[in-house]
Amino acid sequence: MPEKVDLYNTAYGNSETEVYSGLRRDTYGIDLGQTSWMNSAEVAEIPRMLNLHGDSKVLEIGCGAGGCALHFAAAIGCSVTGIDANAHAIHAAQTAEKAHALEGRVNFLLHDAGTPLPFSETAVDGMFDAVYSNDAFCHIPNRLQLLRECRRVMKPRARLLFSDALVVNGALTNEEIAARSSIGYYIFVPRGENERLMQEAGFSVIASLDTTERAAEISQRWRDARERRKELLTQMEGDATFEGLQKFLACVHTLTSTGRLARILYVAEK
Repeated sequence: MPEKVDLYNTAYGNSETEVYSGLRRDTYGIDLGQTSWMNSAEVAEIPRMLNLHGDSKVLEIGCGAGGCALHFAAAIGCSVTGIDANAHAIHAAQTAEKAHALEGRVNFLLHDAGTPLPFSETAVDGMFDAVYSNDAFCHIPNRLQLLRECRRVMKPRARLLFSDALVVNGALTNEEIAARSSIGYYIFVPRGENERLMQEAGFSVIASLDTTERAAEISQRWRDARERRKELLTQMEGDATFEGLQKFLACVHTLTSTGRLARILYVAEK
């Protein structure tokens, strides 16, 4: 079984370096400090699917280094609160917030979304116009609880959008599951489970969009971009982490390109 590999502390701890910034540009075509499977086209689609405008108050779950929240705040004028359980990610997000002079329009909080969201019960019926999450729900142990918490802090008719890159669509070996989950805690779900949980939490499901091809393309581009920077990355990460992440990305590409593991983008309404 593969050893655990540190993607998130490595990526977020070095987020501001040119090596990692160039790596993201080569992988995604846009540098938002991300470690997800979201391409630039999806970044452009999210505000439309969430009906965001300048007066919108938005919550991002699993904000990482904050690039997506900062991008939306700058481009649309909305207010975004981002939460993440990784201290390196929040530090990088807060640093970027100051660099972009967006204080007051964005707010980043260190918080584990596996626990109740850090917003008062008295804020119900008036807090967020939209909630979104890019490839982070798969890390949260109790998804139904998280969905209920999202609904609690959303305004009536507000929209929820999240992506899940661990939807089982075919046969997986134990070695593949171990390699795919080598970078952290993950929950794999069968097709249809997210729709069922959203409905149980009280949401109306608007769309389920298959974005597996995006994950297949990004995983290959990410691995190739890292390989071109092998000498620099091994100096920063160490040989074991570099090779472990290359194996992880190769596994993601194999599973998504064969369609055995799907990435689905969900949109729902309160």
